[in-house]
Parts: sequence; structure tokens; C-alpha cells
Amino acid sequence: MKTIRFFCPATIANLSCGFDVLGLCLDKVGDEMIVHKTSQPGVRITKITGAELPMETENNVAGVAALSLLQQWKTDYGFDIEIHKRIKAGSGIGSSAASAAGAVFGINALLGSPFEAAELVKFAMQGEKLAGGSAHADNVAPALLGGITLIRSYNPLDIIRIESPVELYAAVIHPQIELKTSDSRSVLKQQVPLKSAIMQWGNVGGLVAGLYTSDYDLIGRSLQDHIVEPLRSVLIPGFHEVKNAAISNGALGAGISGAGPSVFALCKGKQSAEIAAAAMGVVLDQMDLPYETHVSAINPNGIKILSQE
Repeated sequence: MKTIRFFCPATIANLSCGFDVLGLCLDKVGDEMIVHKTSQPGVRITKITGAELPMETENNVAGVAALSLLQQWKTDYGFDIEIHKRIKAGSGIGSSAASAAGAVFGINALLGSPFEAAELVKFAMQGEKLAGGSAHADNVAPALLGGITLIRSYNPLDIIRIESPVELYAAVIHPQIELKTSDSRSVLKQQVPLKSAIMQWGNVGGLVAGLYTSDYDLIGRSLQDHIVEPLRSVLIPGFHEVKNAAISNGALGAGISGAGPSVFALCKGKQSAEIAAAAMGVVLDQMDLPYETHVSAINPNGIKILSQE
């Protein structure tokens, strides 16, 4: 196999209570990437469409992730990477993660798959470090493994994949503003009150239990963030109104998607997700703020191969 073309899905990180440890893979929005095996050693970014991103390998998240993998698996040939962006940078639905995860997925496939999907996460995390200053896995893990993922530990890396309840859908609204992950991280505090931490632990446990048991009411009750959302919400125009619109129109719960500015709502059933998305859109219409909405089932597979030759 010399060439592989694949779909790199968008993702929702944190899921309100699970900052840096929980993530979910979307099914209907994502990038497309093509990786070619070449006789020239090294990694090159040869084409980018849909966004203005660095072409230099060491300055591109896909390039950095690819180089990290090749430090562990030496070859006498190289790889050319094409990136066709459909996830806007700074949208909060894993734009950088899609590129980083896609690069290591494609190269691993052309190497004959020496690494398991979970092993690829550590390489993709290096791309995330370039993008946001932190080597977090809450976007790249669900992109590579599919479904919902829990990072139990970063050192050593320990990832648990959780099957999504059958009727769980996500509605996402992306206000057309860019919010850099590094800026969103800059407002966070390094210490949190014990009372807030206790409530957060309870919600993480409740959300995981709700997912495993398909208890939609428990999922909804657990989508509460007492630590990060109060600090980041001020960066998102109309956040509280958008969140309340989704919940008052049937969503199980809602919160900031990743670093923002996108807002997500989890819902029981596609119709409920469509109603929640429309309700969130009404709020931004009233603010005269342009936006995009996405309604998606949970993607159980992660990255999807489109063609190979």
C-alpha cells in the first residue's frame, strides 16, 4: 500500500465535568487527509486546503505528531501528507486533534500497523502540545479509538474506551469566532477548592456510570462543570443563554465543547438533538452572530478509511 485516504472526525472534549480526561467522537463533521509513502525519507506537508496553516513539518501539528511516531519506528522511506480541513481552527471541536490523529493513523497504516490505536495516542498528543501548549489526549483519543474515551491516567497513559448508549446524539453550535486553546487555558486556575473538586468527581463518576448503564437521566444530571466552565464561559458570547435554550428544549445537558467557543448538548435521539440545535441557533440569531450547527450520532469507529492503493 502506497497511499491511504481517510476521514478524520471532529470530537467533543471534556464533556463538562471531565476536563482533559473525557472525550467523544462525532460522526458527521471532520477533515479528510491523504498520506503517501515516498522514497524520500522524512515527513512533508505537501498540501493544505480549507485553512491557512503552516506547511513546515515542525510547525504543523500533523507533522509534529508524525515525527514523534517515526522517532519510535525508523524507516528508510518517508511520507507526504495532504490535509483538507473542514473543521475550523479554534472551533472547539478538535481541529488540531483531527490533523494530529490523522497523521499518525495514516503513517501507521502505511507501515503495516505496527502500533495499536491506543498506542498512537501518545504520538498524536505531541501535535496537541504544539497547538495548545499541553499534551492532552481528550480529543485525539476518541478520534483514534471512536466512541467515548476516559483517560484514567496520563503517566502512564491509561485510556478506557466506553461504548455510547444507542440513542445518544450530540448537537453542536459553533459561533463564528475563533478561540485559541492557549487563550482558553490561560484563564484557568492551577488550584481549585476542595468542595468544587468533590462535586466534580461525583459528576465524572455519575457520567461514566450513566453511559455504561444507558441511564439518560443520570447522564444529564452529571453534565455539570464546577471548575472550568465558570471561568471559560465569559469568553463565549451568549453562552448561558445558548446552554439554557438547549436544556429547556429537551437536551439532557449542555456545556462548552473543548476550549470553546462551540457549545455542545447531549440528547436522547436525533430529533431531540435537532430541536436543541435549532433552539441554540435562535439565541445566536437574536445576537446577530453567525454560526454553524452539527447534529451527530456518536461515531463508534473513529477515523474511517475512504480508499487505499
